[in-house]
Amino acid sequence: MTTSEILKKVRRIEIKSRKISDHLFAGEYHSAFKGQGMSFSEVRAYTYGDDVRNIDWNVTARAGDTFIKTFEEERELTVMLLIDVSESLNFGTSDTFKKDYLLEIAAVLAFSASDNRDKIGALLFSDRIEAYIPPQKGRKNVLKLIRELLVSDAKDRKTDLSQALDYFYQMQKRKCIAFVLSDFISSDYSLPLSMCAKKHDIIGIKISDHGEAVAPGLGLIEVMDPETGKKSLLDTSSASFAQWYESSFLKKDEQDASLFKKSSARYLSLKTGDDYVKALVGLFKRKS
Repeated sequence: MTTSEILKKVRRIEIKSRKISDHLFAGEYHSAFKGQGMSFSEVRAYTYGDDVRNIDWNVTARAGDTFIKTFEEERELTVMLLIDVSESLNFGTSDTFKKDYLLEIAAVLAFSASDNRDKIGALLFSDRIEAYIPPQKGRKNVLKLIRELLVSDAKDRKTDLSQALDYFYQMQKRKCIAFVLSDFISSDYSLPLSMCAKKHDIIGIKISDHGEAVAPGLGLIEVMDPETGKKSLLDTSSASFAQWYESSFLKKDEQDASLFKKSSARYLSLKTGDDYVKALVGLFKRKS
C-alpha cells in the first residue's frame, strides 16, 4: 500500500471504530476498568450519613465545625494491546480474514481506552517482537498503532506467545490492563502468562475462523512419527479423520481457556463473523 492508501484506510478504520466505541463501549468500559485507587479531592462540611472515618480532625479543630475529606477515583489507566501479526492470521474462509477482524477489535479497544483518557500502547509480535509502541494518551498514539498494524509484514513468521509475554513483563513495570489478541497457535506459554497475570489484568481474546475446524481433505498423504521415524499413509478425506481434526481444534480452544483460567486471567474466544461488540460488552459487564 502507498502512504496515501494507508492514510485513507486508517481514516476509514477510525470512523468505524469510533462509532462503535462511542455508542457501545464508553459506559461499559469505564465501569469495567476502574482507576488504580482513590485520591484526595477536597474537604467539606460533614453531613449526616457521611463516613466518620473520613473526618479531617485538623480542619475540624481549626474551624470549630466537623469537616470530612472527600476522594475521587484515580481514573488514569494504562492499556496495552499485545497483538499477534504472524502468518497464521492471514487466513479466512468468509469475507473477513482473521487479521482484519483482529485489527478492527484492536482499534475499537484502543479508541475506547483513549476516549476514557487512559494511556494506550501496543506490542506487535510473531515469533519475534515486530514493534513496540509505548503507552501514551491521545488519538495520535491510537492512529500510530493502527498504521503499524496495516504495514506490519510478518510473512512466513510463526507465533511465539511466550517471547511476547516475557518482553511485555520486562517492559511494563506498572500494573496495567493487557489485551492479548491472537489465534494462540503457539507452543506452551503457561509460565509467562501466569507471571504476567500476577502483575497485570490480562484478557485473552482468541481469533479463529470456522473453517479451521474443518479437515482439509487432501486424500492420502504420507506422515512420519517424529519419535520413531516410521512412515505411514493417512486418509485425510475419511470421516474419522475429519472427526479427529475437529475434535483436536476444539480441544486446543479448551486448553487455551484453561490456561487463562488457571492464571486468574479472563479469556474470550471469537470466530470471524461473530458479533464481537456483543461479546466485548458482555465481557465488560462481567468484569464490572
